[in-house]
Amino acid sequence: MKLALLSDIHSNRQALDACLQHARAHGADHFALLGDLVGYGADPAYVVQQAMDLVAAGYTVIGGNHDAFAVQPPAGTDKGAHSMAAQGALWTHEQLSPEQRSFLAHLPLTAQVGGVLLVHASAEAPENWRYVDNEIVAAECLEAATKHPGVKHVFCGHVHQQTLYYRGTGRGLMRFTPTAGVPVPVPVPPHRQWVGTVGSVGQPRDGDPRAMYALLDTDHWHLRFERVPYAVADAAAAILATGGALPASFAHRLEVGR
Repeated sequence: MKLALLSDIHSNRQALDACLQHARAHGADHFALLGDLVGYGADPAYVVQQAMDLVAAGYTVIGGNHDAFAVQPPAGTDKGAHSMAAQGALWTHEQLSPEQRSFLAHLPLTAQVGGVLLVHASAEAPENWRYVDNEIVAAECLEAATKHPGVKHVFCGHVHQQTLYYRGTGRGLMRFTPTAGVPVPVPVPPHRQWVGTVGSVGQPRDGDPRAMYALLDTDHWHLRFERVPYAVADAAAAILATGGALPASFAHRLEVGR
């Protein structure tokens, strides 16, 4: 099986379409969206509908913190209610149909596809939205994931960068960061244990604006970290076209990959 792992789409229609097309062209036969379908971008209804269609076709979608935020935006008296992210969540909430909000509200926080565990944040208490961004948290994530029978691989989103951690001959984890845009297959054999963060489809933050996703071959246990060009200018223009409902800084972030 070739499993396409897409996370942190953030309402970016152009980036999602480009990554789905790329994955299909490279033989993907199962798709998994690892949360944060919405937030920041201008096309939440389109992205959620695509996710609903994928679930209807038998594919896998889990929830992220921005999805929960959009279902129940903070009230005016809540802490952080006037932040840019909160304003974006309220606008996103209003763009979604009741059916789409219900879909987001009922997304699971984890899913298992074969021997692969999928989670938006850390498998250790997924509801706490911890970032798997260092070896210590990755080890805790892996420890929780491998309590599931047969699981040797866990893949996460949330971090917006592509990284792979693996357990070597000792107890500690080793870290591997791929070269941006060089999709060399990385062997991930199941005799070891692995934690991967697959990056962000809709809002990369490593200085490269190209969309990110990962393609896992579970027949040969190879992983490719992919970078996909897309119409960044169109996605940014769509944000600006909201007339200030979404901050202009959200558009600028897409253009610079930050």
